[in-house]
Amino acid sequence: MRKVKVSLLLMFMLAASFAKAQVATNIYWVQFTDKANSPYSIDNPEAYLSQRALQRRANQGVAIDEYDIPVNPHYLQAVADCGAQLLNPSKWLNGVSVYTTNSSVIAAINALSFVEVVRNCPNDPEAQERKERWLANEMKSVEVGRALNDFYGGGSEQIAQIQGNVLHDRGFRGEGVVVAVLDGGFTGTDTHPCFDNMREEGRLLGTRDFVYGSTSVYAVGPHGTSCLSTMAAYVPDVFVGTAPKASYYLIHTEDGSTENIIEEYNWVSGAEYADSLGVDLCTTSLGYIGFEMTQWDHPQSHFDGKTAPASIGAEIAASRGMICLVSAGNKGIGTTEAPCTLGIPADAEHVLTVGAVDVSGNRASFSSVGPTYDGRIKPDVMAMGLGTYVANSSGSYYNGSGTSFSTPVLAGVVTCLRQYNPYASVEQICDAVRSCGHKAGNPDNRYGYGIPNMARAMELLKVDEHHAEADQVIIEVYPNPAKGNVRVALQNGIRAEVKVFDIMGRMLYQDNLNGLNHNALENFLNTLDAGVYFVKADSGLGSQTLKLVLNL
Repeated sequence: MRKVKVSLLLMFMLAASFAKAQVATNIYWVQFTDKANSPYSIDNPEAYLSQRALQRRANQGVAIDEYDIPVNPHYLQAVADCGAQLLNPSKWLNGVSVYTTNSSVIAAINALSFVEVVRNCPNDPEAQERKERWLANEMKSVEVGRALNDFYGGGSEQIAQIQGNVLHDRGFRGEGVVVAVLDGGFTGTDTHPCFDNMREEGRLLGTRDFVYGSTSVYAVGPHGTSCLSTMAAYVPDVFVGTAPKASYYLIHTEDGSTENIIEEYNWVSGAEYADSLGVDLCTTSLGYIGFEMTQWDHPQSHFDGKTAPASIGAEIAASRGMICLVSAGNKGIGTTEAPCTLGIPADAEHVLTVGAVDVSGNRASFSSVGPTYDGRIKPDVMAMGLGTYVANSSGSYYNGSGTSFSTPVLAGVVTCLRQYNPYASVEQICDAVRSCGHKAGNPDNRYGYGIPNMARAMELLKVDEHHAEADQVIIEVYPNPAKGNVRVALQNGIRAEVKVFDIMGRMLYQDNLNGLNHNALENFLNTLDAGVYFVKADSGLGSQTLKLVLNL
């Protein structure tokens, strides 16, 4: 493919122009067959990914592949030339949503050689009614009778339950970590005093609307505001969230006035946008359970983590190195015929699906359950989602209930965990969170692995990284970072005991080396997979540890 360098700002402006006001009954999904003859190239990712996104991939050893290549702009232009209004393209799903009221336009698009299929995406009134009831129940205030008795104010018990305050006490409050919140609207976020600190410090990095293409996400509903507050609030002794010093993007993907399969595609486009910006963690308190429309319904067989559009997108997002947390849903216990009550994309394998408990650790009756269709345990973990302290859009606070709130409560502490260890893979982070749950020894489909002790997760991700204590360099490994074979150099005449550790602190190699026999270490290092490793050398001169990044 021919290489091209395109301004990222220009790309985002063009993409924003696609997201115009949508009328649900006249929206279609256009699925392309390929990305052939694209002007973009895997060898030139700077044309479509920010430097921060590329650095995140380098930190975790994630390679650029075909999923990263944008939708072929020639295909998009051809669809527009047929008379359709382009809405949101998706490079991960390789298609675009469009708007038209003219059936002949759809016929013309279907006739294009690179179009696989065009599907109508009508609104679903019955599913819309279910969603409205769900949201109304979550936003309803409940009495919990808890005192505002410490620095965290109303948020004290929800962070203490998962030991997130321990990470804060050790200096990890989310600084330098970027979080994307994908939700249905952020009314009041621009004015609520609990977000003053975030705005004043410039940590509200941007907003994006994938539903209406508006320049503001602050006039389309308060749900996202309440979810965001569990992480970003900072009013000491009133309400402090679980990641009060992280930076945030607010992304609107959910249309509160309809229930439509196109919202899943909006979600994927929003996740792609977050990925391209270099976001570290994505949290979403949305879920799609089923549609009455036959062509879009999600039967139990779809809950396998690889069938529904949003679940496919969530899996790809995780494979790019972005941690994803998803609410389990509020449908409660299932039936023998339909045991899984999760919402899409909570069935995705490599996301952290979060259920809800009360302040005493008891599962909330509404919290959705697994297993997934392919037999995996879900939810993964639990956090406080019954009587959770949250902000509302009018400038005050209330206690709400729903997995919508337990998810960002945990997401904030996972953000602090990412700050603590910026090199751990998504899988390592998720495994650490699961393994420190109170039911890790006996997980089930109601609690998953249980309520995680995030201080313990921090210890699981700890690597004993000592800086050089020797008077001179003992060992060198180069190039570093490496994209191929590495070389090792020991200072002449020095004998050292050399150990190699992975990011989890597990020792992978140990030997006594000198300047003449270090080839054994070279050979071992060149067998390792992409990732971050630590090489420690101990000699009579002292101790030295260096970090080695392999990008294969």
